[in-house]
Amino acid sequence: MSQFAINFIFVMGSFALYLAIAIWSRARSTREFYIAGGEVNPVVNGAATAADWLSAASFISVAGLISVGYVNSSFIMGWTGGYVLLATLLAPYLRRFGTYTVPDFVGKRYVSKSARVVAVLCLIVISLTYVIGQMTGAGVAFARFLEVSVETGLIISAAVVFVYAVLGGMKGVTYTQVAQYVVLILAFTIPAIYLSLMMTGHFLPQTGLFGKHAASGMPLLQKLDQVVRDLGFQDYTADVDNKWNMFLFTLTLMVGTAGLPHIIIRFFTVPNIRQARWSAGWALLFIATFYTTVPALAAMSRLNLLETVYPGGVEEPLVYEERPEWFKNWEVTGLLKFEDKNGDGRIQFYNAGNETFASTTAAERGWAGNELTVNNDILVLALPEIANMPPWLIGLMAAGGIAAALSTASGLLLAISSAISHDLLKNTLLPNLSDKQEMLYARISMTGAIIVATWLGLNPPGFAAQTVALAFGMAAATLFPCIVQGIFNKRMNSKGAIAGMIAGAIVTIGYIFTYLGFFFIPGTALFPNTPEHWILGISPLSVGVIGAIANFIVGTIVSLSTTAPTREIQQMVARVRYPTAKPAAVN
Repeated sequence: MSQFAINFIFVMGSFALYLAIAIWSRARSTREFYIAGGEVNPVVNGAATAADWLSAASFISVAGLISVGYVNSSFIMGWTGGYVLLATLLAPYLRRFGTYTVPDFVGKRYVSKSARVVAVLCLIVISLTYVIGQMTGAGVAFARFLEVSVETGLIISAAVVFVYAVLGGMKGVTYTQVAQYVVLILAFTIPAIYLSLMMTGHFLPQTGLFGKHAASGMPLLQKLDQVVRDLGFQDYTADVDNKWNMFLFTLTLMVGTAGLPHIIIRFFTVPNIRQARWSAGWALLFIATFYTTVPALAAMSRLNLLETVYPGGVEEPLVYEERPEWFKNWEVTGLLKFEDKNGDGRIQFYNAGNETFASTTAAERGWAGNELTVNNDILVLALPEIANMPPWLIGLMAAGGIAAALSTASGLLLAISSAISHDLLKNTLLPNLSDKQEMLYARISMTGAIIVATWLGLNPPGFAAQTVALAFGMAAATLFPCIVQGIFNKRMNSKGAIAGMIAGAIVTIGYIFTYLGFFFIPGTALFPNTPEHWILGISPLSVGVIGAIANFIVGTIVSLSTTAPTREIQQMVARVRYPTAKPAAVN
């Protein structure tokens, strides 16, 4: 059986499973469409939350980023720390409010349609920018494994999401995401175990990372450092230079993660507070299984790639005409490119940006510039092929990459749909909508969100890093402070909430566009996006936490300068935190 046929069976088989689950669990009421009826088992919800969490960025990109250097582990620390922050600081109290969506919480807590609308706008910006990467990730996986164009793959992915998300709503999405978690975790961990056994003899990649490299007898990390150093790259274990920016970047990811609406909404789907806590614990276990594997997979994959390009050591690069089949397959996608700059027919892959290395060692070897361009996103998807793993593992990897993209995309699209139909229409513009009419509008808005997300995936406004910066920055600077203040500050009123969200958005968007351009249009940036031009050494990717601070400050000042919430609202806030306590004093 050909590799294409195997890939087709795995991918289409997983699609058939998702669609069957969606038909079985289709939503029949608004409560089922928005929060799966509020009766989801905590283990099931934990797996669904993990699938929602482990996006295409996690599955496809993070290992590639960390393979460049362990300093990029800030992604894992930020995302996982953000989940812990959300699970402990926000989730139980949000569940006690009994709302359907994040804007629903904002509207009821602050008794303000204006605050609700601002929250809806923030949610749409966050979710749409974040979903671009998911749709693109699915398109890339399709392009390679099913031999279609990225555009065709993206459209197929959108069609699959359309069927199970529009039909099933949150109920269908929840149970589909459980299946997607199983697919993606198997697709990620089995190749990692295979590679760990091959390179270190350790069954667990987590221990293999600190084991010995089988071929050389050296500790694996020491061997990797030696190889990358011999090619002019920074050591894998090297320290970061700008620790201040890394600290702010990690905090931005944490706070932004805790403000992501498609993750927050998952805690509304369980029956009670106790189940919400158990759900958070199970989700953390499922997420940790994935993220503790990532650093090991990143290190081993990079070493495996370099040993493939330099089979006889760094002084004997691979002959291009003798390149393996996986190399040819990924060249077709454009994510792997070769240019013979010195005309010797061999592949020189090194850090030409290291001027000292380029002018000495590289020049002595007759190298005239780096000849291989490797997109970090292929490191995981191409792993089974590079390591000569069985064909069925390649098919499983294809299904896993697509599952990771679709699971998060469906959660984001559902968050957008719910915000539009429930918050913007039912609770703001058309309050007399019946349950049946609201369901219809929910499905229409879901359809519209999928169309817009597909168009943005086909015509992205910027690079993935830029759009993700906007998504996490906006979540950190707008929704997170508004929710925290709503739970822990009973004096916070609607005027303060609105002013805070607007201030946070202005600071974050303004700073990002200053260095990345207005709507990421080339040539519209005010200053070059380089460390020497950043204010106080803060990169555009790290500004979200600064926006959050601006939100807290402005929101608090405006709230204290205006009329306090009513006695009933303040007592409601107190009861949410202390349900068995006596009525609290009102400020």
